[in-house]
Amino acid sequence: MPFPNPTPGLVPHFDVTVHIVLDDYGKAGRVYRETAEEDTTVGSVVDDLLTGQFNNQVRVVAFNTSEGWSRDVSEDVAREVVRRVAESSRPLAASSRKFVETYVDEAELSRAEGGVA
Repeated sequence: MPFPNPTPGLVPHFDVTVHIVLDDYGKAGRVYRETAEEDTTVGSVVDDLLTGQFNNQVRVVAFNTSEGWSRDVSEDVAREVVRRVAESSRPLAASSRKFVETYVDEAELSRAEGGVA
C-alpha cells in the first residue's frame, strides 16, 4: 500500500478559465492585452467592451490550463455584449461596435439597441 505524499506539489493547481483580448494597434501591431488576473473573466471582458477599454479588438481567446483546452470565444462574447446592451439599454462603446458586428448580425445589434432593423 503506497503512502500518501506528505510534500505538497511545487506547481499550484489553478482551475480557472482565462479570457484574453487580441487588440490591434495598426502599424504598431497586434497584442494580447495585459490584464490583471481578476479581470480575465468573461464578465470583465464584456464590461470592458461595453465601456470601450480596447483599441480595436480582433478576438477573444479563452483557455483553461488545468483542463487542457483553449478556443476562440469571440462570437460568444459578442453575443453576451448584445444581450447586456438589450437588457440594460446601455449604449455600446463606439470602439467595440466593429468587433460586435463581426460576430453578430447588424440587425440583431440594432434591435438590442432599441433601433428598428
